[in-house]
Amino acid sequence: MRRVGPCYASPMFWKLLLTAAVILGAYLVIRARMRAPRESTGSAPQRLPVFPRGWARGAAYALVGLLIGGTAFYLIRTWDSGREVLRVQVVNANTGMVIDYRARRRDIEGRGFRTLEGQVVRLADVERMVLTAADQEPRP
Repeated sequence: MRRVGPCYASPMFWKLLLTAAVILGAYLVIRARMRAPRESTGSAPQRLPVFPRGWARGAAYALVGLLIGGTAFYLIRTWDSGREVLRVQVVNANTGMVIDYRARRRDIEGRGFRTLEGQVVRLADVERMVLTAADQEPRP
């Protein structure tokens, strides 16, 4: 018979539970503040807003547009740089033998890569990878 240890909740469960508790607490605080009776402003003078309502709304829309534009620029630039074709040279440190491949930047990760032809290459411990631009002349 196999003995089973005590059943403890995983640390991830506690993180999720804490996040849910914070969200619930924030919801309850905001709901209580919205339901609280408003103080009458009969005796207090009216304060004018710092910015007109239209300007604040326009600034908010401009900020959201700037954020969306920046995100789109980042995603497009990352996608475009991932499509760049690189020349990958695999150099054997023991023999000095060099093998040339061509691969996209997004397909190179760690000690391996996928060539343009679809071949998957994993480097051994004695091999080194040299990356250069595909149109760049090799160094002597």
